[in-house]
Amino acid sequence: MKKTKLKELESCLQDVDVFERPKLLLEQYPTRPHIAACMLYTIHNTFDDIENKTVADLGCGCGMLSIGSAMLGAGLCVGFDIDADALEIFNRNVEEFELANINMVQCDICSLSETMPETFDTVIMNPPFGTKHNKGMDMIFLKTALRMARTAVYSLHKTSTRQHIQKKADEWKVKMEVIAELKYDLPASYKFHKKKSVDIEVDFIRFSVDKLLNQGMALKPI
Repeated sequence: MKKTKLKELESCLQDVDVFERPKLLLEQYPTRPHIAACMLYTIHNTFDDIENKTVADLGCGCGMLSIGSAMLGAGLCVGFDIDADALEIFNRNVEEFELANINMVQCDICSLSETMPETFDTVIMNPPFGTKHNKGMDMIFLKTALRMARTAVYSLHKTSTRQHIQKKADEWKVKMEVIAELKYDLPASYKFHKKKSVDIEVDFIRFSVDKLLNQGMALKPI
C-alpha cells in the first residue's frame, strides 16, 4: 500500500464533517484534524497497529479517527457511539469518502466490554474527559477498550489525570506509555463558552494489553 504522508492525511481529514449540534451531556467535541492525523500516523508508522488490522473507535462521533484509520489501510474499522445524530453524519462522511472498510454500531459503550472481549487488534479513542456530568466516564471507556483489544489501546486523556490513569494501569497490569503531550484546541461549542477556543493539555497514550488479560484475568473495578 502506498505510504500516506502526515500532511496528506491531515488535509484529507479537513473534509470530514463534524457535529452540527453537539450535545453537552455527551461531551461532544470534534477531534481536530491535526491531532487525529498525528495520532493515526504514529499508530500506523511507529507501531504498525492499523494497516490490515481490525480497529475499534470508541465514542467515534462523526468518524474522524475511523475514517483516518480506513485511509491508512485498516482491514476493518468499526465505530461505536450512542448518538444517532453523530452516526448519521459519520455515515454521510463514509459515503463522501467512498470507504468500504468501515462499519458503525449505535450502542452504549458501557455495555460493550462483556459482549465483545478481545474482538479487535487495536482500539483507538478520544473519550469523554470525565468532567461535569460525566465524572469517571474516561475510565469506563478505558476499561472497556482494554477488554476489547487484543494488542493495544490508543487514547487521549487530560494530562492532569496522568497519575490517576497510571495507578489504574498498574492495577490492571497494563503497560502505559505516554507517546506525546499535545495541546488540544477545544473550540467554543456551547453557549456558556466565553472564548473562541481553549487549549487543554492532553496526553496521547498507548496501553499494551497484558497477556494475563487474555488468559481470563478480570480487570478490577474502577
